[in-house]
Amino acid sequence: LLFWERNGFVVWYKRLERERFKWPDRLEGDTVTLSGQELNWLLDGYDLSAMRPHKALDFQSVG
Repeated sequence: LLFWERNGFVVWYKRLERERFKWPDRLEGDTVTLSGQELNWLLDGYDLSAMRPHKALDFQSVG
């Protein structure tokens, strides 16, 4: 996610451990327009076409 904040760009990155983000299908043109809620759902792991979340993962330790 890339956005402009006052005096420079900000990059926000999220990586899923076991699954992949399901990007919405393009209906027309080269861009996809999402509402704020749809972006939150996408980053939370929802498949916007099926409205199902990815499985939650719980780890006891890292490393």
